[in-house]
Amino acid sequence: MPVFALTNEIAFPHPSLATPQGLLAVGGDLSPERLLLAYRMGIFPWYNEGDPILWWSPSPRLILYPADIHASRSLLRSIRRESFSVTFDQDFGGVIRACAAARRRDEGTWLLPEMIEAYERLHHMGYAHSVETRKDGELSGGLYGISLGRCFFGESMFFCRPDASKTALVALAAFLSSRGFSFIDCQQNTAHLRRMGARPVSRRRFLELLNEAVKAPTLKGNWGRMEG
Repeated sequence: MPVFALTNEIAFPHPSLATPQGLLAVGGDLSPERLLLAYRMGIFPWYNEGDPILWWSPSPRLILYPADIHASRSLLRSIRRESFSVTFDQDFGGVIRACAAARRRDEGTWLLPEMIEAYERLHHMGYAHSVETRKDGELSGGLYGISLGRCFFGESMFFCRPDASKTALVALAAFLSSRGFSFIDCQQNTAHLRRMGARPVSRRRFLELLNEAVKAPTLKGNWGRMEG
């Protein structure tokens, strides 16, 4: 399959035209309009410093139904002990920068400054959200992603203490389940997320689920004010 070069037009080729590795297109920009269209079509940006913007739609795709979240016994004990306080949308900037720092330490980061700026714009517009976990008031873990319709596109997570990011994911799943969300797009197929209940689906099935989910209104705004 060819890799498509994007133009100034806010448009993408169909995800079914991606390479076997999931690469679909190159170029374009990180404007809110292009990013929201990409996610609505099941496409996301992922590239390293010095590379052009690369757009992906992998198959299989890992998804998590909120009601299927699995927490280990040790994690449940940690949650019952209220080891962490959990908040939504209180420190989006802190979470995304901590995710970038964690990636930089582990494997080099794809969360470049221009990507952080782009997702912060979406946060201010009410589309991007964060979940924070704190221990004794200190940010200890969290995650962030994009919400469209009844789908949450998980982008990245980090932890500084054991169970901090897992607690954030469990809290997110409970929040989304209570509001009728269909699924969380985990993007990458990892053993960690599979252990927590995520499952791989084909691109075809993912797009079927996504096309139905994005028909619903988007829950925009500060989710911290919607808890309870």
